Amino acid sequence: MRYLALDLGDRRIGVAVSDSLGMLARPVEVFERRSRVADFEYIRTLIQHHKAEALVVGLPLNLNGTEGRQVAWVRDYTEALKDTLSVPIILWDERLSSEKAIDILRQQGRNPRTEPIDAVAAAVILQSYLDSEV
Repeated sequence: MRYLALDLGDRRIGVAVSDSLGMLARPVEVFERRSRVADFEYIRTLIQHHKAEALVVGLPLNLNGTEGRQVAWVRDYTEALKDTLSVPIILWDERLSSEKAIDILRQQGRNPRTEPIDAVAAAVILQSYLDSEV
């Protein structure tokens, strides 16, 4: 089963995809948010292009596991997105995904200050989900 994953941000959305076996995640791209209508159409296109059967969306819980203002926004966004898609949406804990993405970029010799980390963070979120399903 192939999955697509999103790391939703205020300005950008990171995208990752799994392999066809649903075992390995890789970053795909980062795109700028414009409007819900435009975002949802683009996400739908990505799902079709990658032949994804489910969408994993990072849920930005606080470090102590509580839900803050950003979680409410993600839940609202994904509820609206759900109405436009034919695949299930899975909300997945994304705590520390950005920090892990920064570490990955540094290990690759890339500068996380000059490169968007959103797609790598989406891959971290997706890999966490895939690892939990094994």
